[in-house]
Amino acid sequence: MTPRLPRVRRFCVLLASLAAAHASAAEPISGKVVAVGDGDSLTLVDSAGKKMRIRLAQIDAPEYKQAFGTASRKSLAAICLRKPATVEAVETDSYGRMIGKVNCAGVDANVEQVRRGMAWVVARNTLPNSPLPEMEANARLRGLGLWAGDKPEPPWEWRKRQGAAAKK
Repeated sequence: MTPRLPRVRRFCVLLASLAAAHASAAEPISGKVVAVGDGDSLTLVDSAGKKMRIRLAQIDAPEYKQAFGTASRKSLAAICLRKPATVEAVETDSYGRMIGKVNCAGVDANVEQVRRGMAWVVARNTLPNSPLPEMEANARLRGLGLWAGDKPEPPWEWRKRQGAAAKK
């Protein structure tokens, strides 16, 4: 039984280091927003000077060239640009961007974009008890932002249509 003790000890050390790495990964990231790409993405520079591309979790804003795309980008810029921000990372997308909940100078940017009618809620990514679906319903009823139009086109459908047009 004694020969197994070193393996057990190594396993415990490995588990402890993995737990520590996971705990540090869950720490919010702080920095300053230096750029806004569109209504659901921005660039943050942390205190070490590292630039990070961030996509706001649980929402999808109009693309820049889509109807309301410019208005959505301007809205996110008003909320976040040149302001201190914290990001609670959720995951990384296929483009290498961190996806997370973004707070800019005390404002929940994800919620605020939806509340202003500048983004759709992505139902499949929405957490239980999230305020986002209610915020979207309220914006729709009040005709705010993109909901002022008759039939706003969701960005995922717009992207699909653009891809089909490019293939023709």
